[in-house]
Amino acid sequence: MKDMRTVYLNGDYLAEDEAKVSIFDRSFLMADGVYEVTSVLGGKLIDFDGHRVRLERSLNELDMQKPEGFDDLLEIHRELVRVNEIEDGLVYLQVSRGAADRDFMYPDPEDVKPTLVLFTQNKPGLANSPAAAKGMKVISIDDIRWGRRDIKTVQLLYPSMGKMMAKKAGCDDAWMIQDGFVTEGTSNNAYIVKGNKIITRALSNDILHGITRAAVLRFAREAQMEVEERSFTIDEAKEADEAFITSASAFVMPVVEIDGVSLGDGTPGSVAKRMREIYLDESLKKAV
Repeated sequence: MKDMRTVYLNGDYLAEDEAKVSIFDRSFLMADGVYEVTSVLGGKLIDFDGHRVRLERSLNELDMQKPEGFDDLLEIHRELVRVNEIEDGLVYLQVSRGAADRDFMYPDPEDVKPTLVLFTQNKPGLANSPAAAKGMKVISIDDIRWGRRDIKTVQLLYPSMGKMMAKKAGCDDAWMIQDGFVTEGTSNNAYIVKGNKIITRALSNDILHGITRAAVLRFAREAQMEVEERSFTIDEAKEADEAFITSASAFVMPVVEIDGVSLGDGTPGSVAKRMREIYLDESLKKAV
């Protein structure tokens, strides 16, 4: 990978130190922006179509215009992967409502165009994370985020705080709790396994509609595994046979401890390991 990345900003490919966004950009002033992260394995994009469709949904939910270049996103992703020599890594994409003088009211879309930014992150061996072999430890925290978590906005302060709480506790991540039930992890969807049944919260405004989640549940059903989409409590999670999380960058990651309670024998369970294997195999076949 090159020392100086090439990034994309509003139609231009620039050296990263030359790319500038206005201090009046609404993503900076109001967190008025949405984003997506697409993994790259073997130089190819994983689940790209799912991320593009979800991006369009997020824009629609916020009455945000599509940025110029939206129809060329696949080509832009591929070009950034190529010029930055990414074999394994991530492509981060962000769209904001654009730059306008600070005001709570949205600017007129006829006058203010969205800001589109993409950059890559090099992650050698992304699919071979040591964490997958030993599993993650999580803590539980209250979910105090806004009510539209289904929109993938750049409002990530509380998830960042949650990860820092987990780090302070000597753990890897946090699962968030609302009305006694687990919603999701700070940057991932949460699952438990009981009697070989995969249990995960049903889709709603309360959780992100994970692209990896959708693929994993589809693959699980195709493999004749039982899936139940319903809410579960943190106490139920602590009594589960095993648990795992899914996200675009972690794929399927086993969870071996919740609030200090070991699951099973304290090592990654067979269902989580199998689903990680299936997800990676099937997603690589469809990678672009």
